[in-house]
Amino acid sequence: MITDFDDYLIHQAPFPVNQPGLSNRNFYDRYWFNGFDKAGNFLFEVGFGRYPHRFVQDGHFSVTVEGVQHSFHASRRVADNPMDSTAGPLRVEVVQPMRIVRVVIEPNDTEIECDLTFHAKAPPIQEPKNVMYDGARLIMDTQRFTQYGTWEGFFSIKGRRFEVKRNQVIGNRDKSWGMRPVGEYEDGAPSKLTTDPGVYWVWSPLHFDGFCTHFLTREMPDGHPQELSASIVKTHGDNEEVPKDVTEADEEVMAMARHQIRWRSGTRWPEAATLDLIARDGKKRHVELEPMLRFQMMGIGYQHPEWGHAMWRDELDTGYESWNLDEVEPDEYCTIHVHNVVRAKMGDQTGIGILETLVFGRHEPSGFEDLFDGAP
Repeated sequence: MITDFDDYLIHQAPFPVNQPGLSNRNFYDRYWFNGFDKAGNFLFEVGFGRYPHRFVQDGHFSVTVEGVQHSFHASRRVADNPMDSTAGPLRVEVVQPMRIVRVVIEPNDTEIECDLTFHAKAPPIQEPKNVMYDGARLIMDTQRFTQYGTWEGFFSIKGRRFEVKRNQVIGNRDKSWGMRPVGEYEDGAPSKLTTDPGVYWVWSPLHFDGFCTHFLTREMPDGHPQELSASIVKTHGDNEEVPKDVTEADEEVMAMARHQIRWRSGTRWPEAATLDLIARDGKKRHVELEPMLRFQMMGIGYQHPEWGHAMWRDELDTGYESWNLDEVEPDEYCTIHVHNVVRAKMGDQTGIGILETLVFGRHEPSGFEDLFDGAP
């Protein structure tokens, strides 16, 4: 199991790098990216995950444009070498760590192609660990960083080519690893989480002129936050050197943050939202968010019934699907999880970014009482 990585001083456990230190079947290592034009005309997202104990690695590319979401999926048996970040025609290339990453889909039968390069405009921001228990059993223990950047290249949908230019298309990426529930469901006794199932997750990275803001929270059904984090991040121009290390000059961590979402009636999709970022000196920054463009997260595998993360498909399989966004039912397990491109307003500053919402089960502050019921 020795690979090229074992020649570097990077080991974290007494195993070859190709053998995770965690034996949990749901260990994973995953890339995620998104990009959107400043006018809010399109949003593309990419996911690529390696699940060595499930013997799967898979990737997805999906784009919302002109009211339709198009999705490319690929899945394969996991590669022996962790440097092999490919799934059929899709590959992820780390050109310069923490600076430049490239995503390519070569020509293929689905007629979805891309050659997109992400350029960082800020150092990576480490988020709090994400931990979840089912009774006494630890089922989620992950680490993640988020990074802001710009994109260049192109993507092509069924022969229609879209040019992507750095001065017009911005976005984010994250990298996460650890263990989380993925793949096929386990047999056996019902989970203790089924007695009062609930997930409330809100995440929002926003781009302004010269800085970005970062916000996340995960709450209990009564609204108590299990995770809460917010910061303001300095960004750099296309021709500036991005620092290698995060300092207080790069990231101002907030002392407190609050949010409020107005849900679209009958759904768990946001209609508007506000963020309050409160600094250590007491200064409060109020941000208003207005959704412009919706993206269904099942397009990159989340809660997807057939192309879910780490689900065994075959030695190699690819697929394509699309749907009209105005025909998507909002109250189904696979459709509640959404990203929205949002227009952001903070005082006299106007920005653009993403608002992610994932809400299953009871959440008292939102007025949700059941698993999938919508807002009044």
